[in-house]
Amino acid sequence: MNGNQALKLTGIDALAFAGPAGFLDMTDLARARGVDPSKYLNGLGQRRMAIATPCEDTVTMAADAGARALEGFDIDPADIGTLIVGTETGVDHSKPVAVYVHELLGLDQHCRTFETKHACYGAMAGLTASMDWIASGRSRGRKALVIASDIARYGLNTPGEPTQGAGAVAMVVADQPRLLSIDPVRIGDYTRQVMDFWRPLYSKYAFADGHYSIQCYLDALVSARIDAVGERDDVLESLSACLYHVPFVKMAFKAHKRQLEMEFGGELSRDHTESWQLLSQSFERLVAPWLSLNADIGNIYTGSLFLTLIDLLRQSADSLAGREISLFSYGSGCGATYCIGNIVDGADRWRGALDPVAQLDARRRLSIEEYEALLADTELADRLERLEPSSYGLEGGLYYTGTRDHCRQYTRI
Repeated sequence: MNGNQALKLTGIDALAFAGPAGFLDMTDLARARGVDPSKYLNGLGQRRMAIATPCEDTVTMAADAGARALEGFDIDPADIGTLIVGTETGVDHSKPVAVYVHELLGLDQHCRTFETKHACYGAMAGLTASMDWIASGRSRGRKALVIASDIARYGLNTPGEPTQGAGAVAMVVADQPRLLSIDPVRIGDYTRQVMDFWRPLYSKYAFADGHYSIQCYLDALVSARIDAVGERDDVLESLSACLYHVPFVKMAFKAHKRQLEMEFGGELSRDHTESWQLLSQSFERLVAPWLSLNADIGNIYTGSLFLTLIDLLRQSADSLAGREISLFSYGSGCGATYCIGNIVDGADRWRGALDPVAQLDARRRLSIEEYEALLADTELADRLERLEPSSYGLEGGLYYTGTRDHCRQYTRI
């Protein structure tokens, strides 16, 4: 087997999700804000959004997701030679989330660790960097653990409030992957300095130009796709699924519309019945089936794209085995990657390990009063010396329990 063939067998070997114990129903939020629920349910495509307590942060979710990926796919922690955490909601300006997670997972001291930050693009950057690390031979047979962990928080009564969420997706990257191989020849990248979404050091909340950000996303999709596969007009014909970064579910429709317009050769409009029907059919076949987890969890920034991959694999890994799919990652600021992957034969055997349905069913529905109180408490959490997870109904897990002598404390309860 030559080097190029070996590269083509690199990809995602394991996947797992972890998220907060509570959620807010979008109907409850809409009524509390005096908004027609259809604006959130249909306009954004969201049903629920995960809400983190002050004791659930980027570190705790990342460690939980990482443990689930390793245990669920029978991977020895000693086999992990690189750990990367992609996040835009880190807990320290200097100390990476990855170092906390390294200790909490009991990884080898000869494992390199670092954090990647590029808005929602950080995890994809970690994935492709890990593929290069393996392809170079420096991995020496070891695997990489890449974790996307984020909390999307926009504040009460803000335009971004209904697009919040929280969660982590962990993926193990290896040669001979059991879930998804990624073709290194068909990976396209795009970078441009834009101010569509940013969070200054002095602010807990992001600033955004929403309409501009959508346009930047779509421009990046076009450019990254061309870099990956050229200016072809038949890419979608060979694909069985198109996965996108999903800050809110309806964004996936806008993205797929732009991809189809690249092949259609012009703008698709509701006024043109035939082309709009083509778009609707293509979206329902290639995109819509894999958006249910995003609709129930909300925006998880770096992990949003990979949440759609979990959704696809838990539903259709058997029927799509051996078939090609596309993945598009976008991070504001901005950076993007478009790539082509192949569902590995036998991936369906791992559905039980990657399906988060049991976690989601165990979540507690928060009242509006509880939700607003949690956000208020979170404002102070980084400065409090002691936090009691039990006061938020939390037990049986790893939690942030306060900052003492300027050092964050984590406790298993």
